[in-house]
Amino acid sequence: MTLFAKIIRREIPADIVYEDDDVLAFRDINPQAPVHVLFIPKKPFATMNELTDADAPLIGKLIVTAAKWARQQGFADDGYRVVMNCNRDGGQTVYHIHLHLLAGRALHWPPG
Repeated sequence: MTLFAKIIRREIPADIVYEDDDVLAFRDINPQAPVHVLFIPKKPFATMNELTDADAPLIGKLIVTAAKWARQQGFADDGYRVVMNCNRDGGQTVYHIHLHLLAGRALHWPPG
């Protein structure tokens, strides 16, 4: 069981900022920007490589939920970044897909 599955089950604490039947969002414990929130599907997928066409509505909802939350928090017009990492070389460290939402400062390109 992954760390994120334990957060979904409330077995370990998290600073949860959003939840519905499909998506949970919480603040990253090692933030890389003033706002760093992880949006995760409650349905577990280890990596993006497991996704199929049937999962498109759920992954779309993940992205739409992050954008809606950014608008509600008031920083959408200033800008934010969303990132999904896949496997070790892509920077993935928890094998439950998740979308990073970073905001609150100017973000530069390319990322590290």
